[in-house]
Amino acid sequence: MLLHIPEVLSPEELGQIRQALAGAAWQDGRRTAGNQAVQAKQNEQLAPDDPAAQFARQLILQALDRHPLFFSATLPGRIFPPQFNRYGGQTNTYGDHVDGAVMHAASTGQRVRSDVSCTLFLADPDEYEGGELVVNDTYGRQALKLPAGHAVIYPSTSVHRVEPVTRGHRVASFFWVQSMVRSDEQRRLLFDLDMNLVRLRQEHGDSTAAVGLTGTYHNLLRMWAET
Repeated sequence: MLLHIPEVLSPEELGQIRQALAGAAWQDGRRTAGNQAVQAKQNEQLAPDDPAAQFARQLILQALDRHPLFFSATLPGRIFPPQFNRYGGQTNTYGDHVDGAVMHAASTGQRVRSDVSCTLFLADPDEYEGGELVVNDTYGRQALKLPAGHAVIYPSTSVHRVEPVTRGHRVASFFWVQSMVRSDEQRRLLFDLDMNLVRLRQEHGDSTAAVGLTGTYHNLLRMWAET
């Protein structure tokens, strides 16, 4: 499932993160690439222990924790600590690649299975040219360039790339989710059911049908979830 998650960050949080990253020490992104990705990767990243990264990471995790659409769509069991990248100048693109199956967070020693990939945009589209995130989705190739503070999630099994940035800098956070529900198809069914339950309650309140379907949702989640 590919889904736009709007307004993950408040304007205040976005401003604080952008200010922190403005003076950060960016490094060659190939330092964290695997054997396959290193051939395609040309960007900059922040070291996980960079103070700016640590500050921004905490704000993002807090924002994700309160965002109901993100929770419903990903059903997070574990979230890999958000990382930060920048594209522009001579380090301006990332060719076709697939994310690794298991990510290791050196700072915590935690290993996270990558079920869902997430890009959280931190620069507005008018600040740079190019830089679209292109995802080969079930329904074809999708090119995404979202407002700052908005995110997109997509299956980590997807082939994806970042188009060359020809002006300005594209700054984003990226991370992975190990979902409580491993199957993308099952997550999509649960998400669709949850969204329709929200609409049903808005129109009819806690009707008998809404209560019954809520039970169906939780019974399916109980059947499929791994915690």
